[in-house]
Amino acid sequence: MQSYPYIWNYLPLALQILVALGVACGMVGASFLLGKHKNSRTKAGAYECGMDPIGDARGRFSVRFYMVAMLFILFDVEAVFMLPWAVIFRQLPAITGSRMFGFYEMLVYIGFVAVGLFYVWKKGVLDWSNDKGDL
Repeated sequence: MQSYPYIWNYLPLALQILVALGVACGMVGASFLLGKHKNSRTKAGAYECGMDPIGDARGRFSVRFYMVAMLFILFDVEAVFMLPWAVIFRQLPAITGSRMFGFYEMLVYIGFVAVGLFYVWKKGVLDWSNDKGDL
């Protein structure tokens, strides 16, 4: 059996990084060489979702905006936690040693999520009919 230095095990990783850097630099270089470079006032102007930017960019946002953002994060994290749990649900008794441990743990977690949803519901964040147009 032929012996070689341990660092050579990292050769495929180094080659992959070099290829990725080469492709990235090649794309940027080709864009620079082949692309059209005509600067205009329209290109230099700010682009804001297809609308002309009017007014100060430091406007105030309603608290409702942040509450909806936190609600989105709450349900996003819920999906991240529930998917792996659902994948290994049948193996949980062998992993934990208890038949119902995984079920009760998820029940507690969904309880926390339900409390968060109930909180924003009672605060009126989900009732858009009362919006005063302050967003």
